[in-house]
Amino acid sequence: MKNSGARRISYAECSARERLGHVLDAGSFHEWLPPSKRVTSPHLAQLGVPTSFDDGVAIGRARLQEREVFVAAQEGAFMGGGVGEVHGAKLVGVLRRALRDRPQAVLLLAESGGVRLHEANAGLIAVSEVMRAVLDVRAAGIPVVTLIGGANGCFGGMGIVARCTDRIVMSDIGRLAMSGPEVIEASHGVEEFDARDRALVWRTTGGKHRFLTGDCDALVEDDVRAFRAAAIQAVTRAATSRPLTLDSLEQEHAGLAARLVAAGSGAEALALWAQLGVPDAARIPELGAAAVRGLRPSASAALAA
Repeated sequence: MKNSGARRISYAECSARERLGHVLDAGSFHEWLPPSKRVTSPHLAQLGVPTSFDDGVAIGRARLQEREVFVAAQEGAFMGGGVGEVHGAKLVGVLRRALRDRPQAVLLLAESGGVRLHEANAGLIAVSEVMRAVLDVRAAGIPVVTLIGGANGCFGGMGIVARCTDRIVMSDIGRLAMSGPEVIEASHGVEEFDARDRALVWRTTGGKHRFLTGDCDALVEDDVRAFRAAAIQAVTRAATSRPLTLDSLEQEHAGLAARLVAAGSGAEALALWAQLGVPDAARIPELGAAAVRGLRPSASAALAA
C-alpha cells in the first residue's frame, strides 16, 4: 500500500477490507459471512480452481460519519473481483437486508472484471438479481452509492450494476464500462480498439472521461481520504435527489441520445470532449482530478445532477 506525503494512501493499492477501514468510521465495520465461515463457490472447487473463504467480497454493516450504512467491497485480487454464484448472493443478501433493516445508505466498493467464466450462467443470473435488488432498495428510498477506483476497474455486469445506483464516485485512474478493452479487441479486432494502448483505454473508460460525460457524479484523486469525503457527500446528496421514476429515466435516456448525436460516427474521446463543449480538451489527459472537475460541460453536469 502506497503512502506518500501528508499520509496520502492510494485507494487503488488497498485491499477490499483496507478500503472499508479507511472509508468508513474507524472500527465500525461488522462483517457478515466473514472468511471464518468458509462460504465458498462450489463451482470453482469442482473445476479444481482455488477458492477464497469469502468468495471475493466482504459485506456487512458500518457507520459513515455516524450514519448507519450497509456495505459490500469486492476484492480485485481474487479472480479480478469476478461475480459467481456465492459472490453474487452475498451482494443480493446485503441489499435485501437493507430493505428489511433500512440503513441510511448502501455503499458498493466495486472492483470487478465482470462475471466469472468458470461459472458464467450462475454469475449472469446473480448479476441480474443484484440489479433488481439495487432498484428495489432505491425505490424504497434508501440511497445506493458506488465507489470505483480499483486496479481492475468496474466492467461487465458490475458496470451495469454501478449505473443502476444513485451515485458513482470515481478516481481519475478508475475505469467503468460494459465491455473491457480486451473483450472489445477480441470481438472486433485491434483496429476497433487496441487494448494495449493504455492512454486510449483510460481516455475511453477512465474516471475523467466518465465524469466529463456525466456517467459519474464525483471525480477524486486516488486517495482513501478523498473517497471517504466524496462518499459522505454522495450519501447526503442522494438522499434528497434523483428519484427513481419514469420521468427521471426518460430524462436520462434523452441525455444519452443527445450525447450519441454529439459523438457522431466513431468519435474518439478527445473529439467527443470537444464536441460536448469541454475547453482545451487535448489537455485533459495530463490534468489532475481537481482541474478536470471544473471543466465538465453543463449538459453532462445536468445529466449527473
